[in-house]
Amino acid sequence: MSTNPAGYAHPEALVDADWLEKHLQDKDIRVVESNEDVLLYDTGHIPGAVHIDWRADLQDPVIRDYITPEKFAELCMKNGIAPDTTVIFYGDKANWWSCYALWAFRLFGHEKVKILNGGRDKWKADGRPMTREKPGYPRTTYPVPKKRYDKEIRAFADEALAQSKAKKPLIDVRSPGEFKGEVTHMPEYPQEGVLRGGHIPGATSIPWKTAANDDNTFKSADELREIYLEKGPVKGGAETIVYCRIGERSSHTWFVLTYLLGVGNVRNYDGSWTEWGNKVGAPIEKGA
Repeated sequence: MSTNPAGYAHPEALVDADWLEKHLQDKDIRVVESNEDVLLYDTGHIPGAVHIDWRADLQDPVIRDYITPEKFAELCMKNGIAPDTTVIFYGDKANWWSCYALWAFRLFGHEKVKILNGGRDKWKADGRPMTREKPGYPRTTYPVPKKRYDKEIRAFADEALAQSKAKKPLIDVRSPGEFKGEVTHMPEYPQEGVLRGGHIPGATSIPWKTAANDDNTFKSADELREIYLEKGPVKGGAETIVYCRIGERSSHTWFVLTYLLGVGNVRNYDGSWTEWGNKVGAPIEKGA
């Protein structure tokens, strides 16, 4: 769906805006907007795009977990997504939240997933078409997924602790201030109840935005290899765990490592700092 001048391991995981603008009417794709700002979609979106709210649509409203396979199937059916539909995600914040939605779709085994390189901001900056009209699609049939792929692409607190003790690759993608323990939340964001600041012992600080260019596209494979492999902790086939605050920013890094660099065995610790910073007995380091 796009050329690969950047040398990515899986260039098919990205589409460029030129291609997407020409293929918005294709019946075998569904464009999904997913943003941090859940009200942004209503102000204008790519024609034909549906909106998936990362909180209301993907997370269980009572327990700290994701929706059930049954609810995932219903989410897909009402948005006109079938098992063989290619879902193209995009959103604000350099695709940080759209990568989160993509990761959640992979959690339920949906294989045909892609990211619009540059996301919402670049599409809008380029003067491409946007609309406030909400599309309606015929309801599809989507079998309830037989499992959720928690073991394959998701990590839990005990596994993050084991990773730390074994001195295996742990990447903290939060801001430097959060990593050092100087603050417990992102600048200009509200405090969300985390009691302690710092990072998981042995973690390497690589803020998620390091992987993005100024125009919100992803950096080239050579640049990403230097960041994560040559200067970073990811070596050989070692299992890697990434984390942030609730697993959203780290989904962006998970996508970079898994799809753009082709690193195997990468898991996202979505409990992240909201869990670790409040967990009784969890070890914490402060400073750089």
